[in-house]
Amino acid sequence: MKKLLLSFSLIIAAACSMAQTPGYTPPPVIPPYRILNTDSVYVTPANLVKNKPVMVIYFAPDCSHCQHLMFDLKPKMKAFKNMQVVMITFAEPLKATQVFYRDFNLKKYPNFTVGTEGYSLKVQKYYNVHTTPYIALYDKNGKLVKAYEKAPTVDTLLAEVKKI
Repeated sequence: MKKLLLSFSLIIAAACSMAQTPGYTPPPVIPPYRILNTDSVYVTPANLVKNKPVMVIYFAPDCSHCQHLMFDLKPKMKAFKNMQVVMITFAEPLKATQVFYRDFNLKKYPNFTVGTEGYSLKVQKYYNVHTTPYIALYDKNGKLVKAYEKAPTVDTLLAEVKKI
């Protein structure tokens, strides 16, 4: 049993370290997610405010790149106030997601929704995510504007958000 668990862990680690599939084009609309948010409530795209742009960030609470992105975003959070930000993680215990939410004081930003898709991995498969954070920007009509397989600088992200 231990060998099976070790093998499974190594396969997952290898999959997480791979880059995006070359030539992959993300779907043009917001993914049909169903996430359990930090208040233990399920949230879907139906909960989004109509006619407002959306940024989806696929992340892992223990990912150093994801944490670095959040540290860089913190001083510029007000610049994202007109953007709905949906942060989705995978197969993490809800507690880890809640700690991430608390540590970055995201409660202070009502336009941020943070949750886990659990073991369904539908969003991960939707975007073909192999590394985190993965960021997708959508206009007010829910159409894909730009996707980032690797976290851009906050200034690059802000410049793109201002265009939307």
